[in-house]
Order: sequence, then C-alpha cells, then structure tokens
Amino acid sequence: MDKDKKTLPDIDHLSDDECREYLATLSKGLAHTARIEIIRKLANTDRETRCICSDIVKILPLAQSSVSQHLKVLKDAGWIEDKSEGINVCYCLKDGVMDYYETLIRRCVQKEEGLQLSRKG
Repeated sequence: MDKDKKTLPDIDHLSDDECREYLATLSKGLAHTARIEIIRKLANTDRETRCICSDIVKILPLAQSSVSQHLKVLKDAGWIEDKSEGINVCYCLKDGVMDYYETLIRRCVQKEEGLQLSRKG
C-alpha cells in the first residue's frame, strides 16, 4: 500500500492479486491488540478533533515510544494519516478506510475465480 497516498485505490479497478495484497497489508496493521485499540479510539473521535500521540498513550498501558511505533505501523499499512500541527503530530483514520477494508474482505472472500494464489519469492 502506498503510504503517501491520501486516498485509497478504487477497488473496482484492482486485480484480484492487488485486492489480496491490499487486504493483507491492512490486516497486518491490525495484527496487535494495541493497534486495534488505537483504531477504535480514532474511529470514535471526530475527524476534526484528531488525536495526538499523548492522547493515545493515555488510553493504552504502553510507553509513548511503543505507541509511536504502533502508529507508524498503522500509517504504513494505510489505516491512518497524520498531520503536523505545531510541535504535535495529529492522527486520524484515513477517509473511508473502514468501509474499504470491509469491501476488500467481501471481494477477496466471495470471488470464486480468485482462489488461485500467486506465489511471491
């Protein structure tokens, strides 16, 4: 997933292999309970409010450095975006990412012709 893109690619224009790659990338972002909790927090925060790392640290029993690493993983996976505001970096969910993830799951699971997996190195 292109971590610098502000928008998610149109699923209708992706090949089956590309859909599986995007689904795997987003799923890897959720592969830790702390990241799921961060997503929950951001999903329940008004987009205009945005969260800074210290806000997220307050809800998790983790050091600030650990939270920062989880935020990086979520950003790289395509779940969140950040914006610098003075000395703070503020985070929010990428627009439409929750619906996008659900749609990817449906497309990847329901498409019978997409059952053959491509092999990578």
